[in-house]
Amino acid sequence: MSRIWAGIDCGKTHHHCVVVDSEGRKLLSRRVANDEPELLQLLADVLGLADTETAVWALDMTGGEPGLLIALLVGHGQELLYIPGRVVNRATDAYRGEGKTDARDAHVIADQARMRRDLQPVRPDDEVVIGLRLLTGHRMDLVADRTRTVNRLRSTLTSMFPALERALEVTNAGPLVLLTGYQTPAAIRRVGVSRLTTWLRNRKVRNAESLASAAVEAAGRQQTAVAGEKVIAKMVHTLAKEVVSLNEKIAEIDKLIEGRFREHELADVIESVPGIGAVLGAEFLAAIGGSLDAFPTSDRLAAFAGLAPAPHDSGKSSGNLHRPQRYHRRLQRVFYTSALISIQRDPNSRQFYDRKRAEGKRHTQAVIALARRRVNVIWALIRDQRCYQVTPPVTLAA
Repeated sequence: MSRIWAGIDCGKTHHHCVVVDSEGRKLLSRRVANDEPELLQLLADVLGLADTETAVWALDMTGGEPGLLIALLVGHGQELLYIPGRVVNRATDAYRGEGKTDARDAHVIADQARMRRDLQPVRPDDEVVIGLRLLTGHRMDLVADRTRTVNRLRSTLTSMFPALERALEVTNAGPLVLLTGYQTPAAIRRVGVSRLTTWLRNRKVRNAESLASAAVEAAGRQQTAVAGEKVIAKMVHTLAKEVVSLNEKIAEIDKLIEGRFREHELADVIESVPGIGAVLGAEFLAAIGGSLDAFPTSDRLAAFAGLAPAPHDSGKSSGNLHRPQRYHRRLQRVFYTSALISIQRDPNSRQFYDRKRAEGKRHTQAVIALARRRVNVIWALIRDQRCYQVTPPVTLAA
């Protein structure tokens, strides 16, 4: 018997495995618990069907639920391939049967792995990269929670005290501290500018006097108490404290990310690029798996980040370029955000951006073009193991 392919439809408590041979014949179909003894028994049974000590394993996930399975397969020297769920869904219509089942999906995964030559191998990550991926993912969840809470805070405050909502920027620390103590127009009018300034200074709020003056001025413009003011004020107090707590959690995890990021061998190279700090650098490493092994050219890296347009030609229409449907959105955000920051910090980036704007491109288009250019720069720096040096842009003589 020649090579065999094992397709795994991954789940939380159980996985389903289907094994096919080089002719596409089904050799095994089994539901297995996500537990080490059962997974080791599956590995032994699959290898018992092969002439060699390895099989080709294809999975529709590369982390999370199949983490234990991947660790066992890597530890036993097996070949792993990743097949995206979108590819599985599109290919399912070409196979017999109706309805979506784990067994059918596992069969599609195994058979597609047998036929396709464009699937990416699953490479085991080191401890630093795994830690960065977990920490940056948790940070994104916290930032999303903070955004939702800030939006609720603004909406709730507007329903009771719209003048104060306009006067305060509730994403800043000072206004949040103020809202944990005073919420209603009457309460702010009673305390006055002097006492409110002292209260804020005792809590180490910057620009306490100007913040207090703005709040008292807003309170002077509203003499009417809305229905349900006491309940709304309590909600504002609670939401403000939640935002303060989330800010503290994000600051804490940023320190953890920075410490873990600096343990990586590429940290100095990546952070030398203007616009990329520890957090964006950590997201970059987490996205690429800690190395450029999967990206032999900068074009491959740009395509992975969604910064290389894909052709969508049809009939007589040509040159029709669009953003690719499949790309790493977090990696694209890293390049786009760092490009925005570099416009203010790097003279070469500023000159490139200004040139694109002079060519008639809109702001977003110019930033995307700069982000694509930065892919080449970062890829070359990592390849050569050297840091970026900011040099004045070369100005051509008239």
